[in-house]
Amino acid sequence: MPLLIVTLPPPPAPTGGEYGWATWSSDGRKLQGEGSALPALLPASDELTLALPAAGLSWHQLTLPQGSLSSTARLRAVLNGLLEDRLLEEPENLHFALEPDAAVGRPVWVAACNKAWLRSAVQALEGSGHRVNRIVPEFVPQPAGAPAQLFATGQPDNALLTLCDGQGVLTLPLAPAGVAALGTLPEDTLAWAEPAVAERADDLLARRVPITKPSERWLQAAQSGWDLAQFDLASTGRARASKKLGAIVQTLWRGPQWRAARWGVLLLLAAQLIGVNAWAWKERQALDAKRSAIRTILVQTFPSVPVYEPQLQMAREVATLQQATGGVSPADLEPMLGALATSLPAGRIPTAVDYSAGQLRLRGLALGMSETNALSTTLASRGYSARSEGDLLLVQAEAQR
Repeated sequence: MPLLIVTLPPPPAPTGGEYGWATWSSDGRKLQGEGSALPALLPASDELTLALPAAGLSWHQLTLPQGSLSSTARLRAVLNGLLEDRLLEEPENLHFALEPDAAVGRPVWVAACNKAWLRSAVQALEGSGHRVNRIVPEFVPQPAGAPAQLFATGQPDNALLTLCDGQGVLTLPLAPAGVAALGTLPEDTLAWAEPAVAERADDLLARRVPITKPSERWLQAAQSGWDLAQFDLASTGRARASKKLGAIVQTLWRGPQWRAARWGVLLLLAAQLIGVNAWAWKERQALDAKRSAIRTILVQTFPSVPVYEPQLQMAREVATLQQATGGVSPADLEPMLGALATSLPAGRIPTAVDYSAGQLRLRGLALGMSETNALSTTLASRGYSARSEGDLLLVQAEAQR
């Protein structure tokens, strides 16, 4: 299933205008198409990721107090109080989102954007038949210790320079004043430029800047762990958990870093399937060989007997032969009484004994359930089955049964 990534124009541009879009293959390896279109003309897809531009977001780092994450309402109230003095707008007019795996007692990043702007964009997309699965920022702060990242984006008439480092995300015009405002960047800073502004970036930064396409940046943003659909955009905890689980599944299923693991799992499943089928074939062959051997012995020993149930017929014919020659078989009365005499509880004597067609019936033993089970287990080890029917105990040889 293709992945559709849609980007919003930064405010104050109306959200009903054209959106940038890119469609990637399900594994994120092949770009299938890109462009810009009105919401109603976007490509169809069951999975849509909405990417917010850096100009539409502000970033704030804070430490959550204990108990902040106990409920959504409490967390929202805590964020309103902690960020009130840092914001240019009233907190009620802003949408907040915490970084993935945010926890109390340590610094966490909070993204803020205009609530009406974001909500109108989501409504415009969903009103056009596109369900928004995730909302991600195009640029995010870098973890502590990670090298800073610098992006030159946009068109020549509206070129921007975005710095992502451990201090947050800073967007400036791609102009001499903007480069001067950045100051001296660390030597390990990584830089990229979009094709339309690559030449200007090379001149202003006095270095050769690698080129990256907007669609590649959007894919990288979509593969991050961020999801800004929180609070009123994710109405329940179950919805947030479902989105988080879905993001993990998508990462495992599509992430290039998990490609070797996916192949390993597939090979393991294939090996297991082949092994199970080989084992089943071997067991089936062994069982067929045993059946064939029994059939051969029956035909050679009793040529006049038509074969339809070799094992049962063999047992019956051997019992008949034993009776005809005076031999004793386990199904006869004497061996059965001998096995029963050593297995019955002490002092239990039947009041009536009846033997017919290889089955022994005893009355008057008055055995309890536990005693009957114990007797059945003991007789089973000697080749007999025993069961109780009221005050009647039925005993017969296993082969006969």
